[in-house]
Amino acid sequence: MSLRERKQQLVRDAIWDVAIDLFARKGFDATTVDDIVEAAGVSRRSFFRYFSSKTDLMTQSGSGRYEAMVTEAILGSARGRAKGSTMGEVLRGAVLDVAGCVAAEPRTLKILEIAAKYPEARAAFGRAGDVHEAAAGAFRRRMGKKKDRVEASLLAGVMLAALRTVFEVWFENPRQDISVAVERVFAGLEGWI
Repeated sequence: MSLRERKQQLVRDAIWDVAIDLFARKGFDATTVDDIVEAAGVSRRSFFRYFSSKTDLMTQSGSGRYEAMVTEAILGSARGRAKGSTMGEVLRGAVLDVAGCVAAEPRTLKILEIAAKYPEARAAFGRAGDVHEAAAGAFRRRMGKKKDRVEASLLAGVMLAALRTVFEVWFENPRQDISVAVERVFAGLEGWI
């Protein structure tokens, strides 16, 4: 990453951090773009260079990092790395790896609380088109079947749905280890995959 790209990422992250704090404190609906730019110490122009709206902030909840995390978990999951691992084992290992990393992020609970309270924020947070494509591509590479888009797309969809459900279960009791929520979700999938 060039110096310019690193600076842009720092500004993007600073705006995002301030916005998440404001959404948690004031509420998503009550927080305006003007509130965000004032608290972040940037101009409206700078805000709109990185985000199209305050709703876009929820879709950007670390999405680039999340895509990379999902891809790495699928391609390099220790739990599914052994030769002869089934795609179900790869899927389970990848979900556990991603869930563990996301649960360790300090802002995860705050983001889940915002999404739980505000329908517009929840809808924005739930958009995962780019992540789905990244996961499907990683599953295709993992399977060695670059042409089999259907199976890879289905695995990606199951993975993202499993992760969403893991976070819903974990959000009910965030003091428990996230692996407990993963096991509960996969127990519900038993016999399906």
